[in-house]
Amino acid sequence: MTPFEQQVYFVLNQIPKGKVTTYGSVAKMAGFPDYARHVGKLLANLPADSTLPWFRVVNSQGRISLKGSDLDRQKAHLLNDGVQVSFEGKVKLKLYLWRPE
Repeated sequence: MTPFEQQVYFVLNQIPKGKVTTYGSVAKMAGFPDYARHVGKLLANLPADSTLPWFRVVNSQGRISLKGSDLDRQKAHLLNDGVQVSFEGKVKLKLYLWRPE
């Protein structure tokens, strides 16, 4: 596992239930600012049975970046987590954005 992967996974495990953060925020907190797309690619390649809370990461507009059944899967995880998601896959960041102390 690379240092980038280790740091991203560490940050993911810090996101509390019922909250979300953005790809860019994960990259910044992991010590790799401007690597938001790399975070997205890393999460997209996680195994289906991963226990990491990958679903708590959305884009900077609060939208689920996935499409089709993958969007539905992330939306279901978020709803189960207590995060309200619109039909189109948008989360109100004003309500649900995680801001670590």
